[in-house]
Amino acid sequence: MILKKYKKEIIPKLKKKFGYKNIHEVPKLIKVVINVGFGRHTKEKAYIKNVVDSLTRISGQKPILTKARLSISSFKIREGMTIGACVTLRGTRMYDFIEKLVGTTFPRIRDFRGIEVKNVDRTGNLTVGFKEHLAFPEVRPDEVDNIFGLEVSIATTAKNHDEGLELFKLMGFPFKK
Repeated sequence: MILKKYKKEIIPKLKKKFGYKNIHEVPKLIKVVINVGFGRHTKEKAYIKNVVDSLTRISGQKPILTKARLSISSFKIREGMTIGACVTLRGTRMYDFIEKLVGTTFPRIRDFRGIEVKNVDRTGNLTVGFKEHLAFPEVRPDEVDNIFGLEVSIATTAKNHDEGLELFKLMGFPFKK
């Protein structure tokens, strides 16, 4: 759905606005990365299993567990310790996730006023943080033991902030006015 919209509507609008001569110059999505840090729960196996199960439901694929590269004594982290989980989505799953994110998840967030324009960085990528993973429709609140936050990063081929922002606006992302 959103891929068809991209090919039929978004590409011509971006070509016209930025004066691209070739279709391959038009910014497109590369990948979506969903990331969760375990924080102080790094030693709790039940918490880690809960996060992995929830991320699997949200993304449709199994997350990888990320390990610490360095030891940091003030945070009680040792090298090789599991400190988070992340999922990288590409292709069809990525577009399905974006469609769900824009159409269902953002409207379900409590007190949501829109995404800040500054969340699009100078290379045209968007990063959005969620305080609660309950906004996603696959997660049932009655089955949740622990509520955790997560971060969604969307990488594009845009060359600057304006190109990336226009791409996301045309895709239907709700930005603050």
